[in-house]
Amino acid sequence: MQVVIGWEEGPRGVRPAFVTDPASARGLVFDERCTQNLVPYLSPRRTHVARLGRPAVVVKGCDARAVAGLVRETQLKREDVVVIGVRCGGVVADPTSLEALSPATVSDRCPGCTAREPHLADHVVGEMPPPPPAGSRRDARIAELEKMEPAARWAFWQEELGRCVRCHACREACPMCFCERCVADKTQPQWVESSPHPRGNFAWHVTRALHQAGRCIDCGECERACPVDIPLGLLNRKLAQVASEQFGHVPTDDPAVPSPVGAFKKDDPQEFIL
Repeated sequence: MQVVIGWEEGPRGVRPAFVTDPASARGLVFDERCTQNLVPYLSPRRTHVARLGRPAVVVKGCDARAVAGLVRETQLKREDVVVIGVRCGGVVADPTSLEALSPATVSDRCPGCTAREPHLADHVVGEMPPPPPAGSRRDARIAELEKMEPAARWAFWQEELGRCVRCHACREACPMCFCERCVADKTQPQWVESSPHPRGNFAWHVTRALHQAGRCIDCGECERACPVDIPLGLLNRKLAQVASEQFGHVPTDDPAVPSPVGAFKKDDPQEFIL
């Protein structure tokens, strides 16, 4: 390997690090502030990272699902990357926060996590810490939205998506957004209007959510990267629930397990298209 992608101390908390000198590896850290998913740096369109050489990437168990996703969708050869897994007891939602891990600060993806022991890894380091604290608010918010009348739910998303500035930070932070040319950038024909107004915003976020259905690994980076705090995780989590209920699919770090989008079974339910 020529570069290790991990985390290091920065002026505002931990940040991604690209270590090319073995002596600098002493500066790598891992604790509850290491929220960032580093797998997007393995995307083939990150040519500035690819130029550094064969990578090793440090992953939490949940992040390993993104490595599996890139391998599954032929964006990465498993033998081309060294995966260093770290045993995890949960991370905070805000890596710049100075507050300790607690029910109030824990990332929404952590409570009930079943991927604390990385399996898709060449090396696993660290002792297994206690499980993350309970405190996920996302499923409760989804349940609240589902109880709303359609008009109220529509108004909720109109307000939330109306704040979008179309910076596409959600796309850039997502490990499973790896198209060389995004549908949102195509102009002949133009599938998605580029202006930040309700019609274009709805088209963009609904299109992206559908593209992630059955593929999202629930790292939450899209929502964390959003500069206007749109709760994108609610959309992705809801579609993950549908994929689980309809097709028995849950995100996995096994590259051999296809996503529902890439597989077909004769007994797949079809009532949603009738």
